[in-house]
This record gives sequence, C-alpha cells and structure tokens, in this order.
Amino acid sequence: MKPITPDLSETESGQQPDVPAKQRHNPLHGITLETIVTELVAHYGWTELAEHIPVRCFSHDPSITSSLKFLRRTPWARDKVEGLYGFMKREIKRSGSGG
Repeated sequence: MKPITPDLSETESGQQPDVPAKQRHNPLHGITLETIVTELVAHYGWTELAEHIPVRCFSHDPSITSSLKFLRRTPWARDKVEGLYGFMKREIKRSGSGG
C-alpha cells in the first residue's frame, strides 16, 4: 500500500511553503533586479530615470548591463531603484483603477 502524501503546494494559510516568512509580505520578492531596471527604463526612459536617481550609470552611456553591475555593488543605489520601482507600480495601479 502506498503512503498518502499531503499536497505541499500550499500550506493551510494559503502561503507557498518554500517562501520564507520574512519574504511573504515583500512586494519585490521574486522580481529580479534586471526586471526592475528594465521596467523603470520602459516607463521613465534613461533621462528621467537619471533625474530621479542621479547616478552615472543612468546618465552617461546607460545600459541595462552597466546599471546592473553598479547596482549589485552599491546597496544605497539599489535601495533607491527598488523604492522608485515600488512608487512607479503604486502610481500605475492608482491611475488605472479609478482616475
């Protein structure tokens, strides 16, 4: 007789079992830095992005690759980029849901 194995796709609370407790409420969990930078560039463009976050990788010969290298080595800049991404997502949600 085969043992009965429980369905581990979700816990009783509806949370995925492999997501650490501290990440369950993190809106950036599972979103790569490359995705964040790509979406910011698509939304703002390099010029406006450099105005929001004045770093050389956004203003002088900008590219996704150079920006990722810089942001991975510079925690304060990455924090600003993640903050702007959250702001952008909230603004998009607000403007699309009731304007």
